[in-house]
Amino acid sequence: MKKKVLILPFVMAFLTLVLSGCQPLMIFDPKGPNARTLSNTIIMSIIVMLVILLVVYVLLINMLSKYRASKQAPDYEPPHEEGSKVLEVVWTVIPILIVTALAIVTVFTTSKVEKKPEGYGNKEPLVIYASSSNWKWHFSYPEQGVETVNYVNIPTDRPIEFRLYSFGPITSFWIPQLAGQKYAMSDMLTKIHLAADQEGSYMGRNSNFSGEGFAQMEFEAQAMSQKDFDEWIKDVKAKEPKLTEKEFDKLLKTSFVGRKSYSSTHLTFRPAPMEHGKHGKHDMKNMKDKDMEGMDMSH
Repeated sequence: MKKKVLILPFVMAFLTLVLSGCQPLMIFDPKGPNARTLSNTIIMSIIVMLVILLVVYVLLINMLSKYRASKQAPDYEPPHEEGSKVLEVVWTVIPILIVTALAIVTVFTTSKVEKKPEGYGNKEPLVIYASSSNWKWHFSYPEQGVETVNYVNIPTDRPIEFRLYSFGPITSFWIPQLAGQKYAMSDMLTKIHLAADQEGSYMGRNSNFSGEGFAQMEFEAQAMSQKDFDEWIKDVKAKEPKLTEKEFDKLLKTSFVGRKSYSSTHLTFRPAPMEHGKHGKHDMKNMKDKDMEGMDMSH
């Protein structure tokens, strides 16, 4: 019975790890500064919890050995033991100190990753609007005047600012190796900052259960050099069709689609929430100007 009690937590931890799949382990292989900050915080928290677990199990084994039941006379009465105020203070204060320390680190970490990644202070971020719909992701590049569905390309060594919202239920945008999670909602705009230190393909997904098709809401985030990124933008603007309002409405109604690319964005006729005012109109004018430039180049 004692062996079962001691082994059970380790068995549960192993099953959790196996059943959760490989994706959660991606957080321990960060490819950007904000992801690295989060990964270090998680590792530190795990180490603290393992130390606590070790202390608890050492005490448990000691108690089971020292105070185990033994054959005593039927009329045996154990001696009366007075409580220890010192012990009561110790096992009350230590958990408070641990929780306080973890809370301070978590607040500091959260505040840090909500800003432009460290080391990129002098670089202008690339703004990408990431919007979700049942059951897909739309990525709009207002500066470049292009849009993709179910995949996003970003340049390395440049800060990226994703502006998130949803055309349906609440979803959660997550690229484990590049950043943490952030909710995308229908009536407000949230932001997530990240940067990729090295080129590669990184899995992204909706990490919030939002209905029957949420498991298919995965996308590829491809980090590439600035030169390759610029070439890709030119290729999309030259070869892909414009995104019309009719086509966009059709996309929203279609549950599952593959990868798609367009040489304009839906932001010109369907701006993001909270950007319908002065700044939104200014951005729309800039995007329309870029679309006109693209049409001139194509001719």
